[in-house]
Amino acid sequence: MTTADVWSATPTTAVLVLADGTVIEGQGLGATGQACAEVCFNTALTGYEEILTDPSYAGQIVTFTFPHIGNVGTNDEDVETVNMASASGVRGVVVKADITDPSNYRSARHFDAWLKARGIIGMSGVDTRALTALLREKGAANAVIAHSPDGQFDIDALKQAAAAWPGLVGMDLAKDVSATQSYGWSQTSWRWEQGYGEKPDGVFKVVAIDYGIKRNILRLLTDAGCDVTVLPATATAEDVLSRNPDGVFLSNGPGDPEATGEYAVPAIRGIVESGLPVFGICLGHQMLALAVNGKTTKMHQGHHGANHPVFDRTTGKVEITSMNHGFAVDAKSLPEGVEETHVSLFDGSNCGLRLVGKPVFSVQYHPEASPGPRDSHYLFRRFTNLMRERKGETVIPEKDAAA
Repeated sequence: MTTADVWSATPTTAVLVLADGTVIEGQGLGATGQACAEVCFNTALTGYEEILTDPSYAGQIVTFTFPHIGNVGTNDEDVETVNMASASGVRGVVVKADITDPSNYRSARHFDAWLKARGIIGMSGVDTRALTALLREKGAANAVIAHSPDGQFDIDALKQAAAAWPGLVGMDLAKDVSATQSYGWSQTSWRWEQGYGEKPDGVFKVVAIDYGIKRNILRLLTDAGCDVTVLPATATAEDVLSRNPDGVFLSNGPGDPEATGEYAVPAIRGIVESGLPVFGICLGHQMLALAVNGKTTKMHQGHHGANHPVFDRTTGKVEITSMNHGFAVDAKSLPEGVEETHVSLFDGSNCGLRLVGKPVFSVQYHPEASPGPRDSHYLFRRFTNLMRERKGETVIPEKDAAA
């Protein structure tokens, strides 16, 4: 692939211009305009609506390896960002096949109209396998995605914009997708022919710090018996501890953990020092590692999909997980007293840690999935068991995976 290569499609009403000068043509869909972002690929076969509303994708353009995206439409039930009226932060989507009319009884809106309403720029007609191969070879790429119905583009200007975009390293995006004020949560998981339920009186008081939290995380915490209060990403240790919680949850989120960690890490250190049980996911996992003097690194292409095998060293079992991260914890940087608990079987990268002798643990992947398998739901039981132990109560076996 050279900077002069152009991948053509007719008629051209959208382009993806990579920072190396590569121009990919396609048909536009969704919102019009242009946006700079990092391009990554997702290998999940289902759950495109959940993926595109996951706040962890802020600042990114998602290309799907599965060719048929949008074919079952969209609905309000599958949105993962808590604020359903706002965009999650994802800036673009690239797909192969043209968007068909929805063919599912749950559909409430055509995918194209849904993208427009959320301000997401899209393009179809792209050889996404070739694009994925390019990203695997060269790594996640900075780019500009542009959609213009008249097909008129200033390619030179788009190339300059793509090359000038600084990328995700050093970028704090949690503030862009976090809640701005506290709120309570009581919704439970979706059930067939029942929809979502309510469970307002949880046994464990949990404060969840929102760095870009997903709705299904909150639902599984509620399922597990937690009375959840969500605080913004900028919450201090004093803000959290003043709620007198039984445990603290550190959420997923977008951007560079070192950038967000400038204000989040001091809060996390104060929470850990309090002795409370702590459970972190994704960005929360990375910043917990920083809080104990570990290090994080930018990955070559990241992990984005719903079929990632992870080995849990604490149980000796392998689980298939959902992942979405472009940064990772450097396992070699973890100090004495911090144990690596989970490892990716794809590349050996760190996927979990715990503090020896303390009720604190975290994982890199998404145990709540949505989309993805439910193999890792046991981690919510692990969290509540830590709170049970602190109260002197009997723990419940983790093998009962459904919290």
